[in-house]
Amino acid sequence: MAKVLVLYKKPKNAEAFDKHYASVHIPLAKKIPGLKKYDISTGGVGAPTGPSEVHLVATLYFDSMEALQAGLASSEGKAAAGDLANFADGGAELYFFDTKDV
Repeated sequence: MAKVLVLYKKPKNAEAFDKHYASVHIPLAKKIPGLKKYDISTGGVGAPTGPSEVHLVATLYFDSMEALQAGLASSEGKAAAGDLANFADGGAELYFFDTKDV
């Protein structure tokens, strides 16, 4: 299974971020072809040293790296990526990787 991990940094306005994310970004992302599962963190995101600078963590699941790449390259994937500028003013880090069960 391939995954996209998105770490959204603390925004200037958390309430506005959360509202846009729930009402606009999630529906856009859920349209990405090949997306099998999509989950997000709830509550604060901590680190071993205490609170972190991360506001929200999102994980998107695909059957393979090829499916992930095709999904992100699709018009729906581009629309979701383009939406980041509309709400993620604290910045976002995206990571793509394949996984295996151990």
